[in-house]
Amino acid sequence: MSTKNNIPKEFKITETIDQRKYLVNGQLKSWSGDTTEVYSTISSTAQYQPTLLGSIPDMGEPEAMDALQAALGAYNQGQGVWPTMKVKDRIECMETFVGKMKEKRSTIVKLLMWEIGKSLPDSQKEFDRTVEYIEDTIEEYKELDRSSAKFIKHQGVYAHIRRGPLGVVLCLGPYNYPLNETFALLIPAIIMGNTTVFKPAKHGVLLITPLLEAFQTSFPKGVVNILFGRGRAVAAPIMKTGKVDVLALIGNSKSANALQDQHPKSNRLRLVLGLEAKNPAIILPDADLDLTIDEVIAGTTSFNGQRCTALKVVYVHEEIKAEFLKRFSAKVDGLKFGNPWDQGVQLTPLPEPGKPAYIQELLDDALAKGASIKNTKGGKQTDNYIWPAVLYPVTKDMRVYQEEQFGPIIPVLSFTDISEPLDDMAESNYGQQVSLFGKDVYSLSPLIDTLANLVCRVNLNSSCQRGPDVYPFTGRKDSAQATLSVHDALRSFSIRTFVAFKDNALNNETIEQLLEAKVSNFLSTDYIL
Repeated sequence: MSTKNNIPKEFKITETIDQRKYLVNGQLKSWSGDTTEVYSTISSTAQYQPTLLGSIPDMGEPEAMDALQAALGAYNQGQGVWPTMKVKDRIECMETFVGKMKEKRSTIVKLLMWEIGKSLPDSQKEFDRTVEYIEDTIEEYKELDRSSAKFIKHQGVYAHIRRGPLGVVLCLGPYNYPLNETFALLIPAIIMGNTTVFKPAKHGVLLITPLLEAFQTSFPKGVVNILFGRGRAVAAPIMKTGKVDVLALIGNSKSANALQDQHPKSNRLRLVLGLEAKNPAIILPDADLDLTIDEVIAGTTSFNGQRCTALKVVYVHEEIKAEFLKRFSAKVDGLKFGNPWDQGVQLTPLPEPGKPAYIQELLDDALAKGASIKNTKGGKQTDNYIWPAVLYPVTKDMRVYQEEQFGPIIPVLSFTDISEPLDDMAESNYGQQVSLFGKDVYSLSPLIDTLANLVCRVNLNSSCQRGPDVYPFTGRKDSAQATLSVHDALRSFSIRTFVAFKDNALNNETIEQLLEAKVSNFLSTDYIL
């Protein structure tokens, strides 16, 4: 591990961030109550010890209610400044925000590395991808508005159809992509005219603090309200009021279910959820092993497997099992471990202090039930890491098969009949993606046709991933609800609404006058360039 002396100067922690501000109703309020210390599992000393990064407010129900009232006031039953604002004016606010966000790149990238252990290139990529996502969302919203700037007529009735906001959105993001996936919820929710209450994830929380002022100065008061604290202390009281219109959450289905259950009128609640997955790789006997091993390495070990899109179980055909395990295990052992800023690092410290112990539990359970570790380094622990273990043979009674491990452990099963992995996928609680490796079109064709009905993305000779962000991102069963992409997210956070009128002289004259007067922000044929 790196020591304090060889941490690059620009990445050293020279002072802690004791965050005492939070954003409610357009004001950066000061917090004087209890705080929670934020630690990094990365050590800045030769003798291992976690590094104190700062602290955040430990908020509760009073602050939650304050933020909710601010969001309700800003929406004002659909009469607020933000939901009734012209589309081009909302876009201008978002352009102002992204401009201010770009100024914080180096600070946020540094915090991504320290808070969640993401490598420097991946931290930079997360920031840049988020900026690109916002800019693409702005362009997509312009296109959506252009296509709505017209009247259609059917059976003697004219209609002017647009998409309108839903109301108040409670937004909860994940720790593994605390900027990108959080903003993939928050940004489309805001730009469509909703008002929001946002609580950052437990890990990756301090990196939101440099953006508080940008949110405050870019949007009208009450549009974005940002709280800190535990979800059960902050989110649960908000849901109990029944005044939340949309729950936007990327995380665990248990958390999503618990929050839904708090809402007294669940039929009124729209859900935009990105949840867990157990994405499989299926390796056919004719697979190109060089390419397959590279892709499966990326799929299982990128960010230590802490991605919902990670490959979390590997099915390999019996004919090539031995060669795959030998070469794959050697490649896993050859990965470079180090701190996020180390050159060429592929494995980095785990941000959750308890994660190595949890992975060890899965490992012990699998070994007790007949699996063995196929790579030399598998399961070796340090204070903040456990080396990825390639486990074979894995059976269905093992915890590592049943649970989404979300960390560095790789279960491998062999098969002789393709119906085996297909049946397992059909029985699974999850249905996000699959990676399929092979070349014979007559074998691939029926498999693709079946897999497309079990998951929402079939990756051919490629590891699973979310991007590009213009592609649909969703899942079946317990893996997702609603679709997140630049295009689809705008629809997920809005509803079709329209003005209709019969074709007669009075209505036609009235509409012409409304359009000429330009006093309605909804009824408009203005074209945004």
